[in-house]
Amino acid sequence: MRKIKIALLISIVLIGGLVLGSLWVKLQEKRASENKERLPKISTEGADMRLEKIQLVEDNHGRRTWELEARQIQQYQDQNLMILEDVKVTFYSEDGRRFVVSGKKGKFYQTSKNIELVGDVMLTSSDGYRLRTQSVSYDHSMKKVTSPDAVEIEGDEIRLVGKGMMVDMEGKIFKVLSEVKTQWRGGRRG
Repeated sequence: MRKIKIALLISIVLIGGLVLGSLWVKLQEKRASENKERLPKISTEGADMRLEKIQLVEDNHGRRTWELEARQIQQYQDQNLMILEDVKVTFYSEDGRRFVVSGKKGKFYQTSKNIELVGDVMLTSSDGYRLRTQSVSYDHSMKKVTSPDAVEIEGDEIRLVGKGMMVDMEGKIFKVLSEVKTQWRGGRRG
């Protein structure tokens, strides 16, 4: 009777181990597929114009508000859309701070001035913070940058990771939406 209980216990442990192992492998595969870059499909067919090394600047009553640089674009006038490669967008806030966002590929919607970037996205601020993620969207009318992806933020004294983020550039609000972990690096003691 005791040998049967031991055999049964070993069987349950083995089956549980196989189930947990299988779930772990599937979770790793899901994470790997989520971490792959979600790059927009780019086709040169149908483009009305193709340009290399472009710079667009928005000026509001003599004050530069943003500028966009790209290594290459394809413009689709019927959709008011530009597909961008090797993109860098610089935003200038009214208080003098500067935010630079870069990514491998993107879309610029000419009518709304909204921007989507994907692939090794990096946001740096003039006050020393760096954010890394895989995709961001900029809503021009709301002056907000958002991402549903994992984010990593670093400054001189802090490192923060989480999932999803929202930056309200006018309201000066920054939020990491979930799974937040913070590492304090210390700093000056006064």
